[in-house]
Amino acid sequence: MKINKMLVGLMTSVTLVAGAAQAAELSIVSGDTGNGLAFLEEQLAKFEEQTGHTVTVVPMPSSTTDQFGQYRLWLAAGNADIDVYTTDVIWAPQLADQFLDLTEAAADVVDQHFPSIIESQTVDGKLVAIPAYTDAPALFYRTDLLEKYGKEVPTTWSELKATAQEIMDGERAEGNADMWGFVFQGNAYEGLTCNALEWIKSYGGGQIVEADGTISVNNEQAVAALEEIKTFIGTISPEGNLAYMEEESRGVWQLGNSVFMRNWPYAYALGQGDDSAVKDKFDVAPLPAGEGPEARSAATLGGWNYAVSRYSQNPEAAIELALFLGSEEIQKERAINQSNLPTIESLYDDEDVLAAAPFMGNWKEIFQNAVPRPSAPTQENYNEVSSLFWSAVHNTLSGNGSAAENLEVLEADLDELLN
Repeated sequence: MKINKMLVGLMTSVTLVAGAAQAAELSIVSGDTGNGLAFLEEQLAKFEEQTGHTVTVVPMPSSTTDQFGQYRLWLAAGNADIDVYTTDVIWAPQLADQFLDLTEAAADVVDQHFPSIIESQTVDGKLVAIPAYTDAPALFYRTDLLEKYGKEVPTTWSELKATAQEIMDGERAEGNADMWGFVFQGNAYEGLTCNALEWIKSYGGGQIVEADGTISVNNEQAVAALEEIKTFIGTISPEGNLAYMEEESRGVWQLGNSVFMRNWPYAYALGQGDDSAVKDKFDVAPLPAGEGPEARSAATLGGWNYAVSRYSQNPEAAIELALFLGSEEIQKERAINQSNLPTIESLYDDEDVLAAAPFMGNWKEIFQNAVPRPSAPTQENYNEVSSLFWSAVHNTLSGNGSAAENLEVLEADLDELLN
């Protein structure tokens, strides 16, 4: 079924009812919580009112690793109870066979999106999912504290360590015993893969597995990167950071108890909330670079999409829902209310978006340094590749073996898996 631009824009009820034979009962899975879940439910209410369809949200764990595992179980079993899946940018090559081809349905809107985002969701010519928003992490920093101590925004990891330590020590001496220098995502899950890929790439250590399939992770630059970050644990980062995911690190940051944080754009709007201790006291910058001749800033490319299950009993209505949630109208509302970065290029020049979220201009440079995870060269093996990688990194940060030892074992494991 081909959906026209009118459907994807304001999508009047007349257009939508004409697109489907009758009202359908749909389900969508979501790992959103708090404000994110409230936003989704608000948009689904609009969709229901406009179309006559009903939509049930099936909650998922916040861990993307756990989500992916559940998806695979459901899809392998041909589960018809789920119509629309929210998918991570890296999952398209692994789940393509289980989702409907949306190429024809989205033909009138694909040109609105960044070509690289559409490319990331296209497998063997099949559009696997409709982009909802894109992501790249940044370095969040306390503008008030850097000004107080006369410091510049660090551009290398070693500068970050020194600045974080000085400010942390100064704040603790003034009575804030809970102050830390830097928080990030250190738990053993996909988030650590993202963080560690950035560290290694920033040192010129490659992308774990290169585009041509070469296993590159065991090299001197990668070792140097992990050994540097290892020194953060227990000094500028709490020991408990080894169990942090996005929300745990944001919690420390938003209480005003960290100088720096690595996190995704969603944390910006929440940090500016009325209940935030850091409201109007922070900004964002590209993540620091490493050391050496190939040093650069690196930010893992992220983002979320909507895919339609091939087992859906209401595929036309499910496609309507996916297109609605990825439409310009909803992406604009996401940008304004949730600080999610649009995949539709024109929204970066939208006056309403820039008025509500002027910081989005800061992400242009960050996107220029975006680096993809190796899902394309590893395809159906990516999940296991990532698991082996984050385990090696977590062991290193925890003091269970050196970076050199753990990366050597990792290289052998990846070689056995992939070759």
